[in-house]
Amino acid sequence: MKATDVAVDRDDRPLVHLEHVDLTLGSASGDVNILKGISFSIQAGETVSVVGPSGSGKTSMLMLIAGLESASAGQLEVCGLDLRAQSEDRLALFRRDHVGIVFQGFHLIPTMTALENVAIPMELSGRSDAFEQAADSLRSVGLGHRMDHYPGQLSGGEQQRVALARAFAIKPKLLLADEPTGNLDGATGQQIIDLMFKLSDDLGTTLLLITHDPALAERCGRIVRMADGCLEEVERDRMLAGTAD
Repeated sequence: MKATDVAVDRDDRPLVHLEHVDLTLGSASGDVNILKGISFSIQAGETVSVVGPSGSGKTSMLMLIAGLESASAGQLEVCGLDLRAQSEDRLALFRRDHVGIVFQGFHLIPTMTALENVAIPMELSGRSDAFEQAADSLRSVGLGHRMDHYPGQLSGGEQQRVALARAFAIKPKLLLADEPTGNLDGATGQQIIDLMFKLSDDLGTTLLLITHDPALAERCGRIVRMADGCLEEVERDRMLAGTAD
């Protein structure tokens, strides 16, 4: 059975579901409890922001949801797939078909053009229309005129647009964004965020966004706060008062 056969949408289950999830990692001084009994769900089509201090476990939770890190305990289901029961190959298929990821760093291959950077994940998966889809995705982020440029020839904002184009090219069910404007100036970052929300809305993509910016967090339908490996829902009046981050 293929990952695409297992990961299915159903109206009666969340797109993302964590139940009593722990993450413990070893270190020279002993085990470190990164996540402690996280229970958290996201319905299809929701936009959710995760706030909290550095080192609180936000990125670790995102890595678990992406299948890039393995939980130590608990239930973890994304797009109908039990991630803890999958092999690395099956998890790679799951990400290829269902998940877009945008990081603070752009993670572009410097020796490849913008078009090649967007196309390569689809090309490696055997899609015959990889470059056609990549071109369409680059046009959707306003870079139809920069397809043949290399990352070093692009501004920071343009590089993050390429990263967005790559993430959205597969029309993902879920977009995971970890401080996507952290390396950009205020005006450029605002443009990237506007574009990310527009693409998510146009494609019906569920969005999970990690941010330190309260104003950005407020743009999401829900806000959750991570502190010392634990998670709680945040009321908007607390956020506006500046107590959530």
